[in-house]
Amino acid sequence: MASVSGKVYGIDLGTTYSCIASVDDYGRPIVHINVDSQPTTPSVVLFDSPTEVVVGVQAKRNARVRPEETVSLVKRHLGDAGWRFRVHDTEYSAPAVSSQILRALAADAERDTGQPVHNIVITVPAYFGQTEREATKLAGELAGLTVVDIINEPTAAAFTYGFVAEGVGAETVLVYDLGGGTFDTTVIRVANRKIEVVATDGDHELGGADWDERLAHHLSEQFCRSCPDAGDPLDDSYGAQDLITTTEETKQSLTGRESVDAFVIYNGGRASIPVSRAGFEELTASLLERTMELTRKVLDAAAGKGVTSIDRVLLVGGMSKSPAIGRRLREEFGFTPQLADPDLAVAKGAALYGQKKELEAYVIDDLVASGQLAQGEDLSRANPVDLNKAAAAAAAKAGMPTAAVEELVGTEVSNVTSRGFGVLTLDDGPSGALITEFLAHANDTLPISVEQRFYTVVDNQIDVDVQVVEQATAVESIRPEDNKIIVEGAITGVPTGHPASTPVDVLFTMGRDQIIEVTARHPGVRMPLVLRVEAGVASEKMRSTEQAKVDMLKPKT
Repeated sequence: MASVSGKVYGIDLGTTYSCIASVDDYGRPIVHINVDSQPTTPSVVLFDSPTEVVVGVQAKRNARVRPEETVSLVKRHLGDAGWRFRVHDTEYSAPAVSSQILRALAADAERDTGQPVHNIVITVPAYFGQTEREATKLAGELAGLTVVDIINEPTAAAFTYGFVAEGVGAETVLVYDLGGGTFDTTVIRVANRKIEVVATDGDHELGGADWDERLAHHLSEQFCRSCPDAGDPLDDSYGAQDLITTTEETKQSLTGRESVDAFVIYNGGRASIPVSRAGFEELTASLLERTMELTRKVLDAAAGKGVTSIDRVLLVGGMSKSPAIGRRLREEFGFTPQLADPDLAVAKGAALYGQKKELEAYVIDDLVASGQLAQGEDLSRANPVDLNKAAAAAAAKAGMPTAAVEELVGTEVSNVTSRGFGVLTLDDGPSGALITEFLAHANDTLPISVEQRFYTVVDNQIDVDVQVVEQATAVESIRPEDNKIIVEGAITGVPTGHPASTPVDVLFTMGRDQIIEVTARHPGVRMPLVLRVEAGVASEKMRSTEQAKVDMLKPKT
């Protein structure tokens, strides 16, 4: 029988700040403080030397004087295979840089608990595609950690809310998650032991950093007017870092104050620039309106699935603390939103979800070993009495209250796909153009299983190419250039003699774990073509190359 191997830590790998959490002996999620006694760590990496890195507060401070050796906002580059950060004659991919943040978080948790960190769940924006998820999982593996799962940030936040809030009945919740670099808006049903994602949308290139950029340009313009001989601080990397720090401090102050004075010093020039909350909101109004558009879109998608009312609105992510967010949601939709532990809820939810998966695996193995559950069956098939006995055994092994284990194991989480998926095919019209035929659509409930028949195009066709694509634009488009090929293969060795229009049956499946499998069958070939896509399957060459670079790095002491 399997054993409960230990804690599974939840990591909110954020664009600007990250944190790590776990479930304590009472079944409660707790966040582990870092070496600076803070619950969140700046997602900033300083390559201090060819072999030493600094992560967090000190890296962020050093960014002001060593910008060429410091990287921020790396999350926005996850999934971009061509992006590299070049420093000390070495090029690092986004997963390699992100692995240093994950290593630092794991070290902080080890320092806090006295126990090594092995297993983790990492959160990602709901709108992340397959390549971004793959890059995220690779980052964890490069850090020497076992990535148990990848979970969407809004789902994690709802998980925290459903477990921590007292007296919560069945509710439909809108999670508005505006972080440092990404935005998600998600409608979720939260009921007794069930968390069901109804619809989700977002923009993983929209977040607090964009508010910072607008304010930084405003401060730069005002400084240049006051000190025309000093030049523009944004034209100089050192000056820009100083200005960004001032910008962040000003933005944070405006959360609680109507106006502040921002002090900008550069190249002998000094300026005190007044900034009002109203003025800042005017500068960034179009960014906020983009989040309202996406929220309206997700509410429409939920309505299309029969969910027409929202009981509660949860604000998650550091940028959601801005008073303008709550006000616009009230004005636009009549909602009265509440801040839901905006900086920590996502990591806590990931920890709860990770511990659920660990305990669930033990319980399933226990029931299978005792003959109470067939191999491959899930817990919904288990007898409640047998399930409770197995949960009690798991609780004893894990040193947790039985009630907490029963609640974790008994909670069902269902999700949707955030994007459409399909295959490339030839239009059967007169043009015969290459188009995308979607087999799954955004906000389809997981698991998905769709089979569709296609046809060969010429007599004696001996090969059939199969290219699986993921929607790469905000709305579905049949144009191939608006979609991204995520896996491809070919049915080969088809004997001659088959006429044009021979059927080729394609089965598309996507499980609850978001693993995609596409099976293509041709009547002239005995073995079908099977293509599989799952997060974390990077090429061995890339993995080994990046691992070698990462293994050369260690934290600066």
